[in-house]
Amino acid sequence: MTPPYEQRLSPCDGLRRRARFDASVAHIADRLDAQANEPGALDDETIEDDRLRLMFTCCHPALPPDGQVALTLREVCGLTTEEIAHAFLTTPSTVAQRIVRAKAKIRDACIPYQLPPPADLAERLDTVLHVIYLVFNEGYSASSGTSLTRHDLSGEAIRLGRLLVELLPDPEAVGLLALMLLHESRRAARTSPGGDLVLLDEQDRSLWNREQIAEGSALVRQALASRRFGPYTLQAAIAAAHAEAPAPAATDWGRIVGLYDVLVRADPSPVVELNRAAAVAMHDGPAAGLALVEAILARGDLTGYHLAHAARAELCRRLGRTAEARAAYEQALALTDQLPERRFLERRLADLPGSGETRNG
Repeated sequence: MTPPYEQRLSPCDGLRRRARFDASVAHIADRLDAQANEPGALDDETIEDDRLRLMFTCCHPALPPDGQVALTLREVCGLTTEEIAHAFLTTPSTVAQRIVRAKAKIRDACIPYQLPPPADLAERLDTVLHVIYLVFNEGYSASSGTSLTRHDLSGEAIRLGRLLVELLPDPEAVGLLALMLLHESRRAARTSPGGDLVLLDEQDRSLWNREQIAEGSALVRQALASRRFGPYTLQAAIAAAHAEAPAPAATDWGRIVGLYDVLVRADPSPVVELNRAAAVAMHDGPAAGLALVEAILARGDLTGYHLAHAARAELCRRLGRTAEARAAYEQALALTDQLPERRFLERRLADLPGSGETRNG
């Protein structure tokens, strides 16, 4: 998935989040260390990073999957329940309940603070990859506030991804690291000097980080060559297709649609379908893409997801269906608290014919 909204992190916000992150790590480490009833299966000196060990602890198989992810995001990575709810497309109260239940399970089962034995690492890998992916996404496209991105979160996710590949070089771990590097490579071009988002096809590609693109593309090839790859590698291959195009017109949309076809089968979800619809719109025209978006919304999927309504609005705008575009932009606005996103949507509304006469304040 390529999040469409982009922007910078305030240095002050980064310092505050870093302090909260480190305090959270110290807190859970103390608590879990006190509960450990046997030495770790691996020598601590072989563990390069405490947060990675904490992450595997919170992803213990005794915890329910949703609790594993929510607890790790909250206690290890310092996200608020509101930020986690945005990542899950659910409510803060639901997330809070998951965290409470997971903490109780850790306490009652005396789950120790340690990495599992090597033979058990793969069992927890899927959840750990999912957690790192969600942390990166929250850093890459923040759920609320004045900044669209949080560089400390996306940078931390990439660092954890590197550590994980060193610890367990599974093809999907390699694919996830590639995906994050390829997205991160565009950071410098993703916003205007004033902090407004710049869409992918409008970015100055000379600002893209070519070292990250080269590293990410090489990792994609490595993961694909294994023949044991999954959704993260497929998403990375899509990101590589964008990153390797020297100009928007050179983008191989046929290749991207084909990769989405495989991804939909490997990891079916309404969000993946939405992104495929956007690619189809670029390859086959806006009418084809709009039909797919409207089918997703007609099923009741993603009705509370602002990017689905923004996508519908954009395609209606391109087709000259102004009234429908206006209504969809307004729905998207009602569903996001992210200020750069709101500014972007408001500009799109203002640019519609007749919008000055019909828009409310």
